Amino acid sequence: MQFMVIEHFRDGNARPVYRRFTAQGRLMPDGIAYVASWISADFSRCYQVMQAEDAVTLQQWVAAWSDLVEFEIIPVVSGAEASLAAG
Repeated sequence: MQFMVIEHFRDGNARPVYRRFTAQGRLMPDGIAYVASWISADFSRCYQVMQAEDAVTLQQWVAAWSDLVEFEIIPVVSGAEASLAAG
């Protein structure tokens, strides 16, 4: 299952997040795979697509970053999958 993860950097400050990422990596537990990411032009948010069995699995990863980031997690499907389901 894929999820759109919107990370809202606390105080709009990405620096602490990038420092931890550089020092420790993504801190993802087994069962989660990074797919892609984009950063807002003002560096206040990160949009990531992650693959995981379920949202519960993502909570372990969220816990490692929750002191620096507020998370919004949305289950998503591709446009092709949505088209098939709708048609």
